[in-house]
Amino acid sequence: MSDDEQQQIQKDFDDAVNMTAAEIEKWLDTDESKSVGQKSGGGESTGHASGRRIVTILRKKKDDRTDADYAHMKKVHGYVARHSKQRPKGDVEDTDWRYSLMNWGHDPLK
Repeated sequence: MSDDEQQQIQKDFDDAVNMTAAEIEKWLDTDESKSVGQKSGGGESTGHASGRRIVTILRKKKDDRTDADYAHMKKVHGYVARHSKQRPKGDVEDTDWRYSLMNWGHDPLK
């Protein structure tokens, strides 16, 4: 992956993820976080697992990030961009839509 690609992915990721690693970690411990998302076999949801991965990426030095990290960062940006367009009408504070985005590191109320 070229430096230019990494820089663009980093910029897009930074635009999408507006929660800190500590905020995401605290959020992932809530019942609301665990209540949303697609679960395969009744286990952890895709978004919840992604949130844990985002925390790891945020805590890494940029020079230590792997191509797999950048691939996940790109996936996060894509998810947040797509899901944000599906905003429901009205107050979204206590909605599955917001909770799902927060699992991916984006709080639409920030």
